[in-house]
Amino acid sequence: MPFCVLIGVLTVVLTAAPLLWAAFAPLHSDSRDHLFEIPKGTWARRMAGEKIEILPARVELVLGLRDVLLLRNSDNVPQVFGPVLIMPGQDFRLPFGEVSENQFDCTAHASGQMTVAVLAMPAAGWPRLKWRLAALRASTFSGT
Repeated sequence: MPFCVLIGVLTVVLTAAPLLWAAFAPLHSDSRDHLFEIPKGTWARRMAGEKIEILPARVELVLGLRDVLLLRNSDNVPQVFGPVLIMPGQDFRLPFGEVSENQFDCTAHASGQMTVAVLAMPAAGWPRLKWRLAALRASTFSGT
């Protein structure tokens, strides 16, 4: 076998192997908590007229990976999320057991609303590869 053909085959294998792994390897998560923190001073900044968005308007969780929403109130005042009053210094965990889209009243948002979408775990193959690439891109640009 000529050397250039061997190099070509080796290049294809070394390129395809990680993509095949990413497409078919099972998904695992070290933590089922997806943390969102309401920073200290949020309420005071809002009362001073600042239009700040400290939490995303839409949170996407993947069922079976990060299917527990964790809200941490580090502010000086209570915050409301849905029917729950989260006191200063308190954490609130909300697990999800099925694929769904949920609207919650949320005093930490300027709009007063937060959507929590619980998505199905991506199937093996192209959907899982796309999900992994999107997660990699999001973590690269968010600094996490």
